[in-house]
Amino acid sequence: MKRFIQTIKNIYKIDELRRRIGYTLGLILIYRFGSYVTIPGVDPQQLMALKSQANGGLLGLLNMFSGGAFSNASIFALGIMPYISASIVIQLLGMAIPYFQKLQKEGESGRKKINQITRYLTVVITAMQAPGYIANLISQLPASAITPFDPNVTSPSVFFWITSVIVLVSGTMFVMWLGEKITDKGLGNGISLIIMVGIMARLPFALFSEFIARMEQKGGGLVLFIVEIAVLVMVVLLCILLVQGTRKIPVQYAKRVVGNKQYGGVRQYIPLKVNAAGVMPIIFAQAIMFLPLTIAGFASSESLQGFAAAFTDINGFWYNFTYALLIVVFTYFYTAITVNPNQMAEDMKKNNGFIPGVKPGKKTADFIDSVMSKITFPGSLFLALVAIMPALVRMAGVSSQFAQFYGGTSLLILVGVVLDTLQQIESHLLMRHYEGLTKSGRIKGRNAAGAF
Repeated sequence: MKRFIQTIKNIYKIDELRRRIGYTLGLILIYRFGSYVTIPGVDPQQLMALKSQANGGLLGLLNMFSGGAFSNASIFALGIMPYISASIVIQLLGMAIPYFQKLQKEGESGRKKINQITRYLTVVITAMQAPGYIANLISQLPASAITPFDPNVTSPSVFFWITSVIVLVSGTMFVMWLGEKITDKGLGNGISLIIMVGIMARLPFALFSEFIARMEQKGGGLVLFIVEIAVLVMVVLLCILLVQGTRKIPVQYAKRVVGNKQYGGVRQYIPLKVNAAGVMPIIFAQAIMFLPLTIAGFASSESLQGFAAAFTDINGFWYNFTYALLIVVFTYFYTAITVNPNQMAEDMKKNNGFIPGVKPGKKTADFIDSVMSKITFPGSLFLALVAIMPALVRMAGVSSQFAQFYGGTSLLILVGVVLDTLQQIESHLLMRHYEGLTKSGRIKGRNAAGAF
């Protein structure tokens, strides 16, 4: 406790860190306030049907990522997910389209162009999703809940549709802007922090409702609730191992003499992450698993609706099997585009480094690639297990809202973003010769692989 108080004092002494934390908290408060501001024309007192719809299933997942803004019919109802979808599309295009590959190699100027294209694509995706959200809103709410803006019209007018689409698109772009500002002037990883805040905002409600449910006559009592918490803690610890787990490869640097000084002759280690892809495989897989939900909305034939229904049942076998399989595939895919063995081998060769027992050049690249393949396979299986863990605990009787915190994207984002944020704070402390947040002074985050 004494160490914790001293750490808080040290954080307060660093002006830059204090400003960054305050700036981040201020923008997060703006985001949370906006999640309760309803779309103009919607009566916030009559949203019970929408809240009930968003309690479970894929819509419940969307609601959790938006911090409840989806069920509040908020101006931030679509949250940051359209931006994430746009980012995924751009990353995929970077693998196939020469123009995007060229931009990726142009450094800062190329990154700015890619960011600009991502913003435009976010507007397009949000504009496509907004009418679907409004249509669902109208179908779920009573007629009296929506003001048509015209006393002579009894149903939502064209003006309501147009203004609502504009509001939803503007809301998503504003949330994206908040994330970018947190990245530039706050604690970094702004998009991830916004998602994490949205998830954490739902945790107290889910925890309290689960406690009340267990305290009921047939709920199982306090013992069962404690068992659930113990299992949750265990899964959190496993997620931390997944985020921080590495396989170290020894690298020997040859001795070289320049003038009167000797360089090299030391051994270092390259840490290869067991989960180099971070949370992105789950994001990729989830984006694809949302497609059947879209198909169900537009399908007219019974066969298509039956297919979509099978793949929108988040507790069903086929949904979870396909979901897990996609995560394994995308783990290998994303690891391949984030870890470049040829570049690593070339950098080692330029610095007179080599892996003991392995020839420099192509042999080194093949060795690194082989090691990455071996450690990625168990990492991908465990990532898939964490992703479908909510479905498993729901089968065990845990409520749908609380089960979402037992794994999947939510838990990995929480663990990863918390570790990243602590790592940022610790780096500021160590830079100014203060003690870190831990005795070792080395908190490992997700690094770039897992950040948005």
